[in-house]
Amino acid sequence: MIISANDFTIPAAQDVRTTDDSLIVDLSDGRTISVPLAWFPRLVHATRKERGQWRLIGRGTGIHWTLLDEDISVEGLLAGRSSGEGQTSLKKWLDARRIDRHKRTSGKKKKMRGTQTQ
Repeated sequence: MIISANDFTIPAAQDVRTTDDSLIVDLSDGRTISVPLAWFPRLVHATRKERGQWRLIGRGTGIHWTLLDEDISVEGLLAGRSSGEGQTSLKKWLDARRIDRHKRTSGKKKKMRGTQTQ
């Protein structure tokens, strides 16, 4: 039997969750797909809170994490494709996160100093 790739309908994502080592997506056809979190370095480096702040895009054809600037398609997950991000791009993103985290931490220290009473 020959099956045309055009006859394949990609189910929509309905729910998303992560563990410390997996990305788990519930699909509209009743399946649940689980892939290694390591396939997506931005998710690996994210906090649990950041990983939990996702939204479905394209009527469930993809998942978007605004805080992480990460988009993952259901089609890619079903095809077994990991992130195509290069090492240079990932390094720039990680460096920007470090700078942003440092600015937030420095701002808190300054605010704390200004609110102390003697």
